[in-house]
Amino acid sequence: MGIVDEDVERVRQSTDIVKLISEHTQLKRVGRRWSGLCPFHNEKTGSFSVNGEEGLYHCFGCKKSGDAITFVRELEHLDFPGAIEHLARRSGITLRYTDANEGAVRTRKKQLIGHVNKAVDIYHEELLSSPKAKEARSYLRARGFDSEMVRQYKVGMAPEGWDFLAKRLRISDRDLADSGLGKLNSRGGQMDWQRGRIVFPVFDERGDAVGFGGRIMPGGEGAKYINSQECTVYSKSRVLYGLNWAKEHIVSSGEAIICEGYTDVTGFGRAGILNAVATCGTALTDDHLKLLKRFTNRLVLAFDADDAGKAAAERVYEWEQKYEIEVMVADLPPGVDPDDLSREDPERLAESITKALSFLEFRLERELAKHSMDSIEHRARAAEDALALVAQHPNALVRDQYVMTIADRCRMDADRLREMVRNPTKRRGQPVAEAAPVIPMPQKGSDHVEDQALQLVIGGDQEAIAIFSDPLFVTPMRREIYHALIEAPSVREAVDMLGADEGNLLIELAATSEEDLDAPAVASRLVSKAADRLARELESEARVTGNVEELLPDVKFLRQWVIDLREPRSDLTELAPLADWIAMRDAHTSGESHE
Repeated sequence: MGIVDEDVERVRQSTDIVKLISEHTQLKRVGRRWSGLCPFHNEKTGSFSVNGEEGLYHCFGCKKSGDAITFVRELEHLDFPGAIEHLARRSGITLRYTDANEGAVRTRKKQLIGHVNKAVDIYHEELLSSPKAKEARSYLRARGFDSEMVRQYKVGMAPEGWDFLAKRLRISDRDLADSGLGKLNSRGGQMDWQRGRIVFPVFDERGDAVGFGGRIMPGGEGAKYINSQECTVYSKSRVLYGLNWAKEHIVSSGEAIICEGYTDVTGFGRAGILNAVATCGTALTDDHLKLLKRFTNRLVLAFDADDAGKAAAERVYEWEQKYEIEVMVADLPPGVDPDDLSREDPERLAESITKALSFLEFRLERELAKHSMDSIEHRARAAEDALALVAQHPNALVRDQYVMTIADRCRMDADRLREMVRNPTKRRGQPVAEAAPVIPMPQKGSDHVEDQALQLVIGGDQEAIAIFSDPLFVTPMRREIYHALIEAPSVREAVDMLGADEGNLLIELAATSEEDLDAPAVASRLVSKAADRLARELESEARVTGNVEELLPDVKFLRQWVIDLREPRSDLTELAPLADWIAMRDAHTSGESHE
């Protein structure tokens, strides 16, 4: 399911990207382009460029680039449908969805969220003013919640009784269940989900209330915490408590702190640390990671990673590679949670974040601290247990650095420990499979004249386009871009035809295209480079095959052109004979290779 492609394109075409971006940074016209300070990072000299005609932008500083939809996603931290809906509202466009029912589904979800928002206000007012909530107010004060914090986090009170909220809301049985606020009892009557609990409303990243976490009052019966039931608007594996408040601070600080409980988030807030979020009664999931990845690449786990680390080590390393993130662990005192520490020693809480350790370093420190180092035998066992943790890391270079650390701490020979990592069966206990090393991402190539030639194609220079062909573009990435530009009716559609790396480069070229490019000079250099490259290939072929007499005339032909083109042609049509010859030879060679 999704938004109809035609409507996505209507939104894209209807959005004035210059006007949109100008709401966030001042742009000045420079020829056909616009430039200014980048809205995504702090800078004193403008490195941000916008191509209003193609609806694309690129920053030379932070390398962010894209179209109006990408801009809204990056700046407002929305998913793709959310960005489309945001821009559609600006343009007055009514969206259609690929599933005929999806529009109705979204309308229904909005209705249910409205019920949850009303519940937030009802519970919050109950806590603030009801005589029945006196005990809850006293408990919260004892836990460090002043009235400002209660209002900031919209903390509420769900009183005892089966249907306090249901009576106040007066909604249908289906709405009560679908909103996660209640259910029907065995007699068919409406019953609240939260009863006799202090409730912490859970908002999604947009600020819409979607559920509650309810804490039992002291002396009460039942689980310490009860979360909203899974329903149309609430899924605990996809929502993070506090993200609606923390997202801007996460972006500005460059990291997100992940806690286990609601009061841990409020505890960090009490200490002036505003970039903390919490999972809602579940382990960290891939959906949580995808959500956080929109805001930062660095996560700090602020919970006891001893037990969690044993179960999550493989997942953490997988996440680091899969989502290109860095996972750290807060250096909290053992057995102390952030909520307690925020009241007892807020400076130590802040220090636990600034001195956060990498996931592996944290686990190693905890492991080595368990062992005595007073004998050779004890140090050997400490080294073996530590190596078992190191071997789980997928990066060989990282493993080797920690092997040297273990060697120093345990006073062991580093080469001997390296051998134990390479051959797990030589370690005591169960073998630990050595993970494959990280494979580095391929780096983009760079060719200035090819980039300029592509910019001529982007600008629609028909004389240049008439003489360009595949063999003139030697780098595979730029050849793919050339293909897409020739085949697609617009630059935007060419971007959609390409892979991520090629598409990003095309956006950069389109957003920064130069008006004063000397087309004959660019084309002369491009064709000359192709001729020189082909001449060298033919000379090499002649040496290998001995076909000197057959190939020498072609080599001389190309070499003469290379000499002649040291002075660029002023008329593009003068390049046509050489460009056509190169294209025909490439086609002939390609045909022979497929026979």
